Amino acid sequence: MAKKAKAKTGPADSASDASGDVSGNGGATATVAADPRSWLAADKGYSIALDDDKIIARNAKGATLSSVPPAIKETEIFQQLSSLRDWLEEHNAQCVASIELWMLRSLPVPRNVLAAVWQDPSWQRILKNTVVCSVKKGQLVQNEAGFLQEINETKGAGIIDLDGESQWLKADSIAIPHPILLQELNDFRQMTVELGLQQNLDQLFRQTWSPTKAQLESVSVDDFRNGKFAQLNHALGLCRRLGYRVSGGFACCPVWENGTQVEARYWIGAEYPEAETWTGDLMFTDAQEHTVATKDVGPVTFSEGMRMAAAIYAKRVVEKTEEQQP
Repeated sequence: MAKKAKAKTGPADSASDASGDVSGNGGATATVAADPRSWLAADKGYSIALDDDKIIARNAKGATLSSVPPAIKETEIFQQLSSLRDWLEEHNAQCVASIELWMLRSLPVPRNVLAAVWQDPSWQRILKNTVVCSVKKGQLVQNEAGFLQEINETKGAGIIDLDGESQWLKADSIAIPHPILLQELNDFRQMTVELGLQQNLDQLFRQTWSPTKAQLESVSVDDFRNGKFAQLNHALGLCRRLGYRVSGGFACCPVWENGTQVEARYWIGAEYPEAETWTGDLMFTDAQEHTVATKDVGPVTFSEGMRMAAAIYAKRVVEKTEEQQP
């Protein structure tokens, strides 16, 4: 089981270091928090700034307004800031997609690559608090794993391990394992709660599945069969929102695992877009379109296929029974 980490006090935790004598009265001190936002001068004494993904404004007296005045929205500086916000949103989405791809493939990432992208706040926000481990000779070294806190090109990858201790991983390559591969998954989940760590990557609390004995003896999974959608269009739109490609009536989730691509395919129908449709089986195919038996499907591929099918099936039409009716 994970041991609860003890808080450590360092120089940055000292209140006296963070405060200053601002009163001019007998040495009394008060902490004044600096505004991390960068304010840009706009017309008529107003200023605007980005606050996460929202543009905010303040008046000439420095008071933050509940909304940006309409006249300010027409200014060139507002349009420039709006374009920057849109670019940052796209950049953040690309960072998430790249890091999630590393996780789905449990790819060994060179430590110097992590050190380079760590300088970018968008990359750092997603990478911080992910569970990482050393990769040696192409294998995950799970006794060298923990929550990523820092990347230093010379020291290594700074982590908090399951004993609550800080250490540096020195391996040349680091991986972000898919949760189905983590031997101590429950302990990492528990420690996340104990330490109040927030993950910005869907890793530790990502839904995972392992095949049952019956599923291992089959070439398809029927757990999510006969899910009704009033229109095929509804199922197609849902797949788009969830990020799954649809081809030939199947929702598709390709996964590279152990150097091989296998695609999970979940039947959602191929009739008229406005017609009713019912879901079918989940199956797996290789690059040559051959069906792969469940027993030959890798753990990540199986789990991600089940996750896709479950997410789609959850939005089916649920008919009310007579007992449920008032």
